[in-house]
Amino acid sequence: MSELPSLVKDLALILVVAGFVTLIFKKLKQPLVLGYIVAGFLVSPHMPYLMSVVDKADIQTWADIGVIFLLFSLGLDFSIKKILKMGASPIIAACTIIFCMMALGVIVGYSFGWKQMDCIFLGGMLAMSSTTIIYKAFADMGLSQQGFASTVMSVLILEDILAIVMMVMLSTVARGASPDGAQIVGSVMKIGFFLVLWFVIGLFIIPLFLRSVRKILNNETLLIVALGFCCLMAVISTKVGFSAAFGAFVMGSILAETVEADKIIRLVDPVKNLFGAIFFVSVGMLVKPDILISYALPILLLVLAILAGQALFGTLGYLLGGQTLKNAMRCGFSMAQVGEFAFIIASLGLSLHVITDFLYPVVVAVSVITTFLTPYMIRAAEPCYNFLIKHLPKHWVRRLTHIQTNTVGESATSDNHWKYLIKKMLLNTIIYSILSSAVIAIMFSAVLPVCRKLSIEWTGNHWVGNAVCGLLTIAFISPFLRSIVMKQNHSEAFKALWTDRRINRLPLIATILARVVIAISFIFYICNYLTRFKNALMIAIAVGILILMLLSRRLKKRSITLERLFIQNLRSRDIEAQVKGKKKPLFADHLIDRDIHIANLELPDDSLWAGKTLYSLKLRNRFGVHISSILRGSQRINIPNGSTILFPGDKLQAIGDDEQLTRLSHAIKSELQPEDTEIEKHEMKLRSFTITKTSPFIGKTLKDSGIRDQYNCMVVGVDEGQKRLTLITPSRCLQAGDVLWVVGEHSDIERIISIH
Repeated sequence: MSELPSLVKDLALILVVAGFVTLIFKKLKQPLVLGYIVAGFLVSPHMPYLMSVVDKADIQTWADIGVIFLLFSLGLDFSIKKILKMGASPIIAACTIIFCMMALGVIVGYSFGWKQMDCIFLGGMLAMSSTTIIYKAFADMGLSQQGFASTVMSVLILEDILAIVMMVMLSTVARGASPDGAQIVGSVMKIGFFLVLWFVIGLFIIPLFLRSVRKILNNETLLIVALGFCCLMAVISTKVGFSAAFGAFVMGSILAETVEADKIIRLVDPVKNLFGAIFFVSVGMLVKPDILISYALPILLLVLAILAGQALFGTLGYLLGGQTLKNAMRCGFSMAQVGEFAFIIASLGLSLHVITDFLYPVVVAVSVITTFLTPYMIRAAEPCYNFLIKHLPKHWVRRLTHIQTNTVGESATSDNHWKYLIKKMLLNTIIYSILSSAVIAIMFSAVLPVCRKLSIEWTGNHWVGNAVCGLLTIAFISPFLRSIVMKQNHSEAFKALWTDRRINRLPLIATILARVVIAISFIFYICNYLTRFKNALMIAIAVGILILMLLSRRLKKRSITLERLFIQNLRSRDIEAQVKGKKKPLFADHLIDRDIHIANLELPDDSLWAGKTLYSLKLRNRFGVHISSILRGSQRINIPNGSTILFPGDKLQAIGDDEQLTRLSHAIKSELQPEDTEIEKHEMKLRSFTITKTSPFIGKTLKDSGIRDQYNCMVVGVDEGQKRLTLITPSRCLQAGDVLWVVGEHSDIERIISIH
């Protein structure tokens, strides 16, 4: 027999050790991420007393795949619409925390005399809190249903997105000679260009494809298709100069807007867990004990910097985002740890050979320590708040504890119309300009050489090829150029401003002219690139072509059809949620102003509440909460009454304050059927026995015999020597010599047989 490859041996070692270690960490109620890191340390060459991995290069390849699938799964949980609906508060908090913590990391790195690139990457690592660890800590401490927890999770989502952008920028900076402002601005513009391009094209094409094959998609094919899209975007991302992980995140975000998103998340989860485990094990393999000892002081100072920095800058960020002092401190103190993205950023630095080897194990050690301290930091928030309240000036306390309520029904003013109109015009112009630029780039790089080659073969010159390519390019971008000029010209805001004041008309005309100039610029560029006409003539040609576009009814219809199809694709998941009753009620956002909110709680399969009515549970009397809706599969039961029976898996939408919802959540998780520790004894068996002359069953019907009620067994039938058992009618009396076949637990059957 041939010997197993080293890759299979290494994989077996990793998974076996990781399995045992994570079971221990699960028992200790610690994050599994730490278990994977410890497992990696145990199988690394730095632990000579145990078996170690043979080929680290192969494991690193698997770990790189793990990063791709981790970020793909992260993208599946990300929604563009969700971020846009968050408003400015989480954005302000996330940006404040990231920039301040990154600056703190750079300063700490420079204070140790580390080189510039080490300091920059260190800042990026310290800026990222751990979504997984915070979510686990909230769940373990029973805080998931409190209002501040949802605020923290919103900011963490934004941090994850900014981390993706940061990875791209760090890659760009690392490849340059030295980081400067122009290079960073160029990186941001490049990221923005490709993000818009990929999202628009992806949200237009992929939902159409999935819709067309929906009838033949099963779980297996959907998983393969989703992972195929993930890997395809990872390859495209690397081709344009970004990381494969960035492309995987983008594809996950695109698929998150499709109807199939929930099913894809469920199918991809085991794949993510497998490769994610290998990635975190590979992180642990890089931990070197000698480095940890040598850098004990920097590790300690970095831990203190994270704890103090997140407590201070986190609180400041949430305060600037509009939170009260108490909520801001609870949110800020919750984020005092280094998480998974620090490892990913460190791996990026190592792969680019721009950071020193010591930085990776140092950050891992800092992450482990801060993770263990996370629950204590969360608990420390309230005592620190009480201390500040006692010592701060009273007018500061009044200002910091003031809750700003949103004004509803604010009258539409001229300023609001201008803000809305300019925002929409800018957004449309940017998106359609990017699409037009992408079409031109593709046509000139891929189609133009072919057209020129064919033109030279047929006519002897390339001008015919130039003309054909130019006409095709203009035809392809014509819907986009028309939308740049005409979009929002007939909107309600435009009409209101036009009729409100005469002074508004000149600026409105200026907005149209500015967009006309942008559209003409695209046509002018195409003509200038492909012809030798004078500039004045080309401008005239560009203006003429644009006028034909604006007057074309067919082009107008085509442009509207494309836009409606895109909007339908973007809203497909929301439409599915509305149809199946999964959408959050609209009034939920207004409850926060009254210090109450809605929480979604799922009834466990082994809940003692299952099968009981709401009246018998008396949830309002016990916890003070109101059950507004029950989600059961695709069914929504709004305003359930007291006679409504709960079933396992029901999702309850409860209204209450933090304390009430926390007590309700704890009760749901704790009031469960006791676990059966002797489940093997309850195995059902099929046995036969013969009724003897002394049997107490003689002369009795099945009902009177007590076989079901007293012995907890069920008679399947009587054996009369035929091929099939004969069913016993209710009126038949049992007789001596009857051979009964019964089903029941072993102990119950033995009781019956013992009396015969």
